[in-house]
Amino acid sequence: MFEVFETLDPEIRDWVVIPLVIFIARIFDVMLSTVRIILVVNDKRGAASILSFFEIILWLIAVGQTLQHLSNVMSCIAFAGGFAMGTFLGMKLERYLAIGQVMIRIVTVQKDAYELTQALRAKNYKITSIDAEGATGKVNILYSAINRKQLKPIVETIKQFNPNAFYTIENLKYLNQPEEITNSALINFWKNIKLK
Repeated sequence: MFEVFETLDPEIRDWVVIPLVIFIARIFDVMLSTVRIILVVNDKRGAASILSFFEIILWLIAVGQTLQHLSNVMSCIAFAGGFAMGTFLGMKLERYLAIGQVMIRIVTVQKDAYELTQALRAKNYKITSIDAEGATGKVNILYSAINRKQLKPIVETIKQFNPNAFYTIENLKYLNQPEEITNSALINFWKNIKLK
C-alpha cells in the first residue's frame, strides 16, 4: 500500500515518514472511536456504523505499519503517541459536538427560585419547578431536559441568579417530547439522522 515510501531515503522513511503515518492514522482512529462510542450510547446506529467503517480502516493502517516496522522503536512510540493524542483530541471533539440530551436538576439554596425560573423560561428553557424541603429548610427543585449544547448557557444563568444553587447533570438516552418541542432547537441535528 505504501510502495511510494520505498523510493525515499531509508533512514528518513523508517525514522520519520512511517512513524508519522502511524501517528496520524492512530490519532484519527481513536478520535473516530470516541465519537462512535458517544453515538452508540445515544442510539445513533447509522452514524455509528458509518464512523466504524472509517475507524477500522485507519486502525488497520496504523497496526499494519507498526507490525511491519516493529523493530523500529519510533513506530512503537508513534503508535502509542497517536493513541494518547487521539484520546485527548477525541475528548475535545466530543465536548465540541455535545451530542445528546441531558437532564439538569437544580436545587436552590439560600434564595427563592422565582427569578432563576423566570430567567430560564425567558430563554425558552422548559422548566419544571417543585417545592421541597432540604437540610437547611425550604428549597425549590428545578428540572429541565436540554440539548448538551445548551448546558454552558444554562449553568451561566444559574450562577448569575443563584450562585449557591446545587445542580446535577445526567445523560439521557431517550427523550419523549411533544411534537412542537421535538421540532425546536432542543434536539440537535444528530436526532434527525434517519439511518437506523
